[in-house]
Amino acid sequence: MSHSDVTAASTDVEEMRKKLSEMEDEAAAIRDMQAKVEMEMQSAAAHDPTAAAAEVQANKEEIDARSVFVGNVDYVCTPEEVHQHFQSCGTVNRVTIRTNKYGQPKGFAYVEFLEPDAIQAALLLNDSELHGRLLKVLAKRTNVPGMKQFHPQRSTSYMGFHVRGAYPPPPFYSPYGYGAFPRFRMQARYYPY
Repeated sequence: MSHSDVTAASTDVEEMRKKLSEMEDEAAAIRDMQAKVEMEMQSAAAHDPTAAAAEVQANKEEIDARSVFVGNVDYVCTPEEVHQHFQSCGTVNRVTIRTNKYGQPKGFAYVEFLEPDAIQAALLLNDSELHGRLLKVLAKRTNVPGMKQFHPQRSTSYMGFHVRGAYPPPPFYSPYGYGAFPRFRMQARYYPY
C-alpha cells in the first residue's frame, strides 16, 4: 500500500467517526426529549386524573358533533360505498360499519365528517336509498358515562309467584321424596368442638 492510500483510508475513517459521533449525539438528544415528554405525561396524569378523563370526554363530544348515525345499512354494503353516498355532504373523515363478534355487519354505520356543518347536509339524506334499502340518518348522540338506564329484571315463574296472579305457585317437591337426599352426598357428622 502506498502512503496516499493510507492517508485516504485514514481520512475516510475520521469522517465515519465524525458521522458516528453526530448520530450518537442525535440519539441522545432524542432520548432526552422522549424522557421529558414521558415525565410531563406522567405528571399530568398523576396530578389530576379527572382532567385527563374530562379531556377524553370533550374529545369524544367534539367527534360526535361531526358524526351521523346511519341505520338500515345493507349487510353487503362496504365502507367505501357509504363514503361515496355521503361524499356530496362534505369531506368524510371516517366510516365505521359496526360488526358482531363473528365479523358480520350489524346493519348500521357511523359517518364522521371533517367539518360540523356537513351534518345538516347529511341529515337531508334521510330516507335515501342505498342497495335497495332506505337509510335512516340521525345526528350521533354522545354517550354519557354512568347514565345507563336501569331496566328491572322481569319476574318469571322461577323467581316466585306473580303479584297479580290469582293463585300462588305450587309448593316445591323434592325429586328424592320427603326427607331423602341423593346417594352421593355424605351424611352429616356430629363435631362437638
